[in-house]
Amino acid sequence: SCLQLGLQRFHGVCILGFNSAEWLIAGVGAIFAGGLAVGIYTTNSPEACHYVADNCSANILVVENHKQLQKILEIEHRLPHLKAIVQYGEEPKEKRPNLYSWSEFMALGKDVPDAQLREVIKSQKPNQCCMLIYTSGTTGRPKGVMLSHDNLTWTATVAGRFIMHSHNKEKQERVISYLPLSHIAAQMTDLWLPVTFGAQVFFAQPDALKGTLVDTLREVRPTVFLGVPRVWEKIEEKMKSVGAKSSSLRRKVASWAKGVGLQTNLKWMNGCSEVPVNFHIARHLVYNKVRKAIGLDRCTKCYTGAAPISRETLEFFLSLNIPVFELYGMSESTGPHTISMPHAFRLTSCGREIPGCRTLIHKPDADGSGEICFSGRHVFMGYLNMEEKTKEAIDEDGWLHSGDLGKHDKDGFLYITGRIKELIITAGGENIPPVPIEEAVKDAVPLISNAMLVGDKAKFLAMLLTLKCNVNVETGEPGDDLTPEAVEFCQKLGSKATKVSEIVGGKDKAVYAAIQKGISAVNERAVSNAQKVQKWVLLEKDFSIFGGELGPTMKLKRPEVARKYREHIAQFYTEAEPPV
Repeated sequence: SCLQLGLQRFHGVCILGFNSAEWLIAGVGAIFAGGLAVGIYTTNSPEACHYVADNCSANILVVENHKQLQKILEIEHRLPHLKAIVQYGEEPKEKRPNLYSWSEFMALGKDVPDAQLREVIKSQKPNQCCMLIYTSGTTGRPKGVMLSHDNLTWTATVAGRFIMHSHNKEKQERVISYLPLSHIAAQMTDLWLPVTFGAQVFFAQPDALKGTLVDTLREVRPTVFLGVPRVWEKIEEKMKSVGAKSSSLRRKVASWAKGVGLQTNLKWMNGCSEVPVNFHIARHLVYNKVRKAIGLDRCTKCYTGAAPISRETLEFFLSLNIPVFELYGMSESTGPHTISMPHAFRLTSCGREIPGCRTLIHKPDADGSGEICFSGRHVFMGYLNMEEKTKEAIDEDGWLHSGDLGKHDKDGFLYITGRIKELIITAGGENIPPVPIEEAVKDAVPLISNAMLVGDKAKFLAMLLTLKCNVNVETGEPGDDLTPEAVEFCQKLGSKATKVSEIVGGKDKAVYAAIQKGISAVNERAVSNAQKVQKWVLLEKDFSIFGGELGPTMKLKRPEVARKYREHIAQFYTEAEPPV
């Protein structure tokens, strides 16, 4: 059908919609027909859609529904290469030239002889580009990451074997597709690994990240599951709130089992293989029931990636005998570079390199920490039409510079210590990675949803904080009502607040005192005075994809938050100096 519409070699087929069978079919079809499969984030504005479609000289645009179609109709007159639009999730509401329903589109290919398609496939070479992943553009314009056939097939095969992904001849793996397919993580887990190993893919509801994912997990009971940190945190919050409502006997049993689970798993991590008797009892009484309740009873491979996860969350799941394995990589390395394994992991480490991939720690400091650089067949071809940016990313020796800071331990496990661009450099010249401090504050004050440290070129550090609130399932917009767990936390403090506005508007004494107490406790553990949080402010709205503060995989878009709340940040530094 793509060939019938006149798809030209190396022109884009852009797909704008939530994960579905049609998304995967359109993507693979585009590749076989000699084009480029290009995902566009569903949250993109018409202007952002235009940038991607124009940048990849798109011939065909595949959209999910009327809402996404409207974005394209706004910009189609500025897309000189566009030949057709296909709508798949619902029938088009109006007839327009070059607009096809999915069934009309699929019927177009009936008259194209197989020989013509075979000829196109035969002309393709492993080192040619077949897919573009656009980086979310947290700094400047999005860049089109060019991935070759070899990048995709080699990485999927090697990474799959490394994690012992079962082949469908032995046992078919079950995967839930819910993370954006325009992102490399979902491309690998939902498309290229399943194609390589014959896994079964289930598609979640479009509002999966707004709360329905747990229902899908229970229904599908996947054998492999990749969750971004925010997903694991949400499951943890829900489990804690359910646990708090149990009888005191049940709470005691759970607490005992969690102690056993954490100790046993940490011993296994360090090479001990014995299984204590009380672990068998705890598994029967607690772990199996917990896994069943969240749909992970068949899951042998739970992963996290795409953003930093706190040690506390990892320990919480480990205590319930659900080891969550960290992996690390980037779009430019076709996804994974290092992966943690059941028999080889360390808490807070991203694991070891997959076979055939090498790591260089560039310009290490006294602590052994430096920029992480990659080499291997998973390294991308370059950025589309951006030669200078490509040269910045891949040096003359062929090393891909990640922009992440990290180090290896004596056993070869990789630890990420920060991001070069995220480092806060204070007026005193101290380099401060923000994530550990932000995670410590969120852990100290369970009421906090998001925390962002500021203080670049300033005399001291300050922090923007948001509270846990209910989210509109339709739009993804954070509301004013506190979550049930947050209300419970406030009650324990002696506060009657049930809304964010009541706390922020009235500067709720009990809540503000609890936040200050938590931050003071974090400050006591600070490495130096420069790393202490001297001021903070509670914002009236939580961060969200809807508000633009979070990227498609729920990663904090720091430049956007800094821009949006610049007045709050300026306020920190115009008032009197803080006490040291």
